[in-house]
Amino acid sequence: MSAPAAIALPVEACDYRTQCEPVRARFERLKARDVALRVKGLGKVFRNAEGAETVALRGIDLVTHRREFLCVVGPSGCGKSTFVRILAGLETKSSGTVSVGGVPVSGPGADRGMVFQGYTLFPWLTVKRNVAFGLEENGESRHVAEREAAQWLALIGLERFADAYPHQLSGGMKQRVAIARALAMRPRILLMDEPFSALDTQSRARMQAYLIEIWRKIDITIVFITHDLDEAVTLADRILVLKAHPGEVEELIEVPVPRPRHPGQSLTPEFRATRARLDALIHPSEAEADGPADLGGLDMVTRMASVGDEVE
Repeated sequence: MSAPAAIALPVEACDYRTQCEPVRARFERLKARDVALRVKGLGKVFRNAEGAETVALRGIDLVTHRREFLCVVGPSGCGKSTFVRILAGLETKSSGTVSVGGVPVSGPGADRGMVFQGYTLFPWLTVKRNVAFGLEENGESRHVAEREAAQWLALIGLERFADAYPHQLSGGMKQRVAIARALAMRPRILLMDEPFSALDTQSRARMQAYLIEIWRKIDITIVFITHDLDEAVTLADRILVLKAHPGEVEELIEVPVPRPRHPGQSLTPEFRATRARLDALIHPSEAEADGPADLGGLDMVTRMASVGDEVE
């Protein structure tokens, strides 16, 4: 059955906080689930060689429930990547607590899988061996590891490429393998740091659809970092908005767009109102910001085009 036609209404006529009954009921069920991730008073301070301090994160509080899809957005410099690296145990925190399933995070662990922005596959291993690598490192026999790897490759639709090498794959296919490698360890939480940012628009849309389908089929909680606001609304149950300098919680938005999601929803009142709210938080008007944008002296650039040959 084709998706119902979307009717575009003025954003001003909608409120992103308004939820239809199915969405409201879904959030009630979500919040009744066990807590997968709890962050309390999280802070991170960087110090340079001279002892000068930069506060990257301050006072982050967050509770994420089992099988929730959480996106994290914010302006450049708000500490999104630092935040997810702390959750992964790859970066130490300066203050606060982080726990997964009630167990404090003190370093990397099998309860958390990580997918990075760059392609992190081992180029000398085949696709199947890349997915099996972590299982073997965790003590599984090669036979068992490769059998499980084949199952994960079937889930992501790449079983035909099991014996291919990373250089023979497209960017989207590489990220699908990276996702399978992370999921093969059966983590409770999948952490993703802008994993689709290097992909073209069509590949990104396909990867979003693949990720949603994977999330629907397995017991996993996802924390997804992105700078793409449309991507956040498309994927997330809730969106954590951080503000910069230092990174603090600006707002935690419950996305009012019903599931299952489809491309036509980008024109619906709920989607457009949520997207507009994110844009207002992350890209405030000049009146709300610190003043007009500083062009850094661009008005002093020497003119090299003929006078009278104007483009604006």
